[in-house]
Amino acid sequence: MDTAVVSLPALPLGPTLVPLPVPLQGLLSEFSLPYLFSVARVTLEVSLTAVAIATVLGVLTALALGFTEFPGKGVVETVVNTGMGFPSVVVGLAVLLLLSNSGPLGTFELLFTRRAMIVSQIVLAFPVITSVSLSAIEGVDQSLRDAAFAAGGTRRDVQLTVVREARYGVITAVLAGFGRAVSEVGSVLIVGGNIAIINEAGQRESLTRTLTTAITIEARKGQYETGIALGVILLALALGVNALGGYVKQRGER
Repeated sequence: MDTAVVSLPALPLGPTLVPLPVPLQGLLSEFSLPYLFSVARVTLEVSLTAVAIATVLGVLTALALGFTEFPGKGVVETVVNTGMGFPSVVVGLAVLLLLSNSGPLGTFELLFTRRAMIVSQIVLAFPVITSVSLSAIEGVDQSLRDAAFAAGGTRRDVQLTVVREARYGVITAVLAGFGRAVSEVGSVLIVGGNIAIINEAGQRESLTRTLTTAITIEARKGQYETGIALGVILLALALGVNALGGYVKQRGER
């Protein structure tokens, strides 16, 4: 009688290791730590520089509007408040036309550089800082100004007293301006070009690529895990800045 031979699959002698469905290899190859640091460095360099310049210009403008009466003041305030909602792509297009070779500032060759990105972020952050600072300055009680004048203070002394009283509102304005700048995509993408290069060590390095524009390009390539990683860094940066603002406010209340 014929005997049927049945082949059974070999059973594993030990536990089977199943690889986790996490594309770590792609993450590490696309985003090495030097590249991550270069993107974060460019983001901080551009945004902090733009916000620092916009803060000086915005606070001075808010002081001028808060302490000066002139014809058309309401129109100026309306324009500043409208600037808080400027579409970023429109700002980027305007800066692009100014800095292009055929534009009035084309001789400076700033297009597709970090300086061009700083200019666009100044335009975006300035109305935010000015408007919020102006609201804080106008919110200071008039009796404080009168007391400063009665004590023999000069116009500058009164202004410094008002700014000191409205410092929490000014800090809020600076943080709001930084949030507007660091989360920007459209204008910096237009005037900066989202450029990354290969350095001498053979590694990718950001030239004009920020966290937001890097997230955009990685999402287009389908590298969602790298986009999420960059998003986490951007959120951590925003939380850190707000935590710093809260710390400064607590120090001032002591």
